[in-house]
Amino acid sequence: MRIGIIGAGLSGLATAFHLSRAQPGAQLVVFEAEDHPGGKLATVEIEGFRFETGANGFLTSKPDCLQLVKDAGLEAQLQPSADTARKRYIYADRLHRLPESPPAFLASGLLSWREKLRVAGELFVPARRDSVDESLRQFGDRRLGPAFTSVFLDAMSAGIYGATPERLSVQAAFPLVAQLEREHGGLFRGMIARRRREAGPGGVLTSLVGGLGTLMRRLAELTPAEWRCADPVRLVARQGRGFRIDGVRSSAEVDRVVVCAPSFAAALMLEALDAELAVQLARIEYSPIAVVGFGYHSLPDSLDGFGLLTTSDARLSILGVLWDSSIFPDRAPRGAKSLRVLIGGQRDPALVGQDDAGLVETARAGLERTMGLTRDPDVVYVKRWERGIPGYGLGHLANVDAIFARVSRIPGLYLNCNAYRGIAMNDCARASRDLAQRILSHE
Repeated sequence: MRIGIIGAGLSGLATAFHLSRAQPGAQLVVFEAEDHPGGKLATVEIEGFRFETGANGFLTSKPDCLQLVKDAGLEAQLQPSADTARKRYIYADRLHRLPESPPAFLASGLLSWREKLRVAGELFVPARRDSVDESLRQFGDRRLGPAFTSVFLDAMSAGIYGATPERLSVQAAFPLVAQLEREHGGLFRGMIARRRREAGPGGVLTSLVGGLGTLMRRLAELTPAEWRCADPVRLVARQGRGFRIDGVRSSAEVDRVVVCAPSFAAALMLEALDAELAVQLARIEYSPIAVVGFGYHSLPDSLDGFGLLTTSDARLSILGVLWDSSIFPDRAPRGAKSLRVLIGGQRDPALVGQDDAGLVETARAGLERTMGLTRDPDVVYVKRWERGIPGYGLGHLANVDAIFARVSRIPGLYLNCNAYRGIAMNDCARASRDLAQRILSHE
């Protein structure tokens, strides 16, 4: 059996890796638009500073990435985040520590006492039992009050999706939150019930020594395949009972094809195969994100914590700052510090279109405003993603159901990436393992 895999990000690499392990005789052909595997998960090293191009780790509260790392023989390279990473901050009118307990929440200056009482009143808000899609803004205002939404949920939306609460479906983007109301009648009741049922500790943010690029490289090294890097796919077409994949530089005939490219790219390459499917894929929005990394050989200001997120009401030009060397010390040389500034998102997508000098200046201004940091960095890294993070907006779940209903009518075609049913690394690892099993079970 010859299987074509389009896209060598985490979803494509993990799918290929599991297929090669489960069926060593399978012939795999992997197309990747970039000149190397890895997709948005790569680690760039500059003068001893390591900057992630995308996510900086995964949570151990789910087993999927941990198992993938173990299967790849990298268990000894696992690197849990430092204890200081539990400290997180929100910049609203000023920098506030994110409260981690009810007493800390009561003492926090992020909300007024009236607004805190409204949050406590969530216990008495009747549960919504219908299945109507609801934005995170609507959900938060209804259950916790507009002030909580504008501070906490707004910052969370920016940090996870590069989005705003108005543009996210709570059922699609935060299914656990919607589930707590549906099953327990409210968030607080649901969290109490889950805490009683799940006595163990929560997950720890985890990476690998040297960065997530270590995992991407190892998966590629362990997977026997015809690697067609720097060969963007233009077209997927039927060829007999199989498919023909036409890249810019080469073509391949395969029995099965797994499209792990972003949904907007999948739409273009599948248009000739199924025009309606292409329309549905193109409906999925992506948030533009720019990442600006700064390295400092000497920095008197302590970066003690995970970092900060800003709120829309603060009217800043940055979404947040990740204090990378505080989270994972090997991201900077001994005695040095590193951080990454996130810019753009759905709040201000035009900022991502700036040239490198403009992005660096935007980052510097954001650091001065939020942290009082004015020192010139010794090392600078810039990466922009014009379509970086899938946004699970209103109607997303219905659209995804329609997408996979159409795919089911095309035997041998599969879709797999973070645009559909989970953007986190654990989601991608789980979906890839399950898909590989499903492909082989059909043989």
